Amino acid sequence: MVRLFRWLALLLGTFMLMARPALAQSILRDAETEAFMADMSAPLVKAAGMDPRNVQVLVINDPEINAFVAGGQYVWVHSGLIAQADNVNQLQGVVAHELGHIEGGHIVRFGEGIREATGVTLLSLVLGAAAIAAGGAEAGMGIMGLGQQAAMTKFLAFSRGQESSADLAGARYLSAAGVSGRGSLEFFKKLQNQEYRLAIPQDNSYGRTHPLSGERINVLREVYTVDPAWEKPVDRGLEQRFERIKAKLVGFVSEPTQTLQKYPESDQSIPAHYARAYAWHKSAYPQRALHEADALLAAAPDDPYFLELKGQILLESGRPKEAVAPLREAVRLTNQPLISVLLSHALIATEDEANFAEAEQVLRLAVARDRENPFAWYQLGVVYERRGDTPRAALATAERYAMIGQHPMALRSADAAMQGLKPGTVDYLRAQDIAMVSRAAIEQQRKKR
Repeated sequence: MVRLFRWLALLLGTFMLMARPALAQSILRDAETEAFMADMSAPLVKAAGMDPRNVQVLVINDPEINAFVAGGQYVWVHSGLIAQADNVNQLQGVVAHELGHIEGGHIVRFGEGIREATGVTLLSLVLGAAAIAAGGAEAGMGIMGLGQQAAMTKFLAFSRGQESSADLAGARYLSAAGVSGRGSLEFFKKLQNQEYRLAIPQDNSYGRTHPLSGERINVLREVYTVDPAWEKPVDRGLEQRFERIKAKLVGFVSEPTQTLQKYPESDQSIPAHYARAYAWHKSAYPQRALHEADALLAAAPDDPYFLELKGQILLESGRPKEAVAPLREAVRLTNQPLISVLLSHALIATEDEANFAEAEQVLRLAVARDRENPFAWYQLGVVYERRGDTPRAALATAERYAMIGQHPMALRSADAAMQGLKPGTVDYLRAQDIAMVSRAAIEQQRKKR
């Protein structure tokens, strides 16, 4: 019986792993990319009946061609998918599908599929154990084996049903937004080619969590080709922005030699300059990286993201004083919190106390608009510490530790902050909240041990 319960635990564990997409990869936060993702997805989000202000499309560093949702109104796109997409229309098709999962409440309903499959497994275990107890060991084990197979089959069918539902929902959103479904079909063909390379049988999708790409193409082709948006061309402005963020992403995540092969010196386009700037910067050739950044600024002197790039190269090459001017201008043009944090980093790195007041002001505005940035809180703590404001330095540190899940350190810092803050103030109450949440998290972790 001990073996039987271990088997059940293993099966349930398998289901839970399938239900929890891996979020261990690092999130790639970039001001230009996030602005592009918001603009690109906004018409689709509206078509899905959601508010674009509440939905975020974020990028994680993973070479797999994949995207997923994992709770909340977040769509996670792998860097590998962006690198392999040929145009913005293909990316829109993927995002529309993922929005179908959100609008359909599939993450919440995922538990239903697990519970139904688990119910089948438990019933087969009870019946099998009864048969074994009655002396029919072989029959009992057979019942258990069939039960396990039936449970997995039920779960996989449930998962495929969700995927098909998201496909059709995504098609509706594309249609309502006036976006062609060509990109969606093109991307499924990419996935189909991948299935061919992996020698995945194409006769049916039995035993898979997703329908075969060929099956999805056949269904969606009938929907897309009769849609009024089918012949609509790709939005040129979005396409140009997509090529830029794709190039900078490739430059950031790929090996420099690979980037320079993909974007050789003979290519003098904006995306190529972008990619090479990151490749040279990663290779510790700051002057060559600055040459590429200057080429971008020669083409568009007031582009805030080109200014950000130049400031980043200067800052990370040990020239923070020179980095301040382009970063300050980039913040003025965009008011983007991520760029503001980079500017504050440069101001602090100058080690000029005259710059600390500006750094504090910039950081306070940045965290007010985007609290989910641990590095911003770290820098704010540094500024407070330099000014001798130890309680607020401790509070900023508590914010950072709470955000990254280090609850004991968050509790310790929050308690230290409350020792020096005036009771009843906004900062005191915030420290109190962090301490309360951290204590609860620590207690919950203790009970799990």
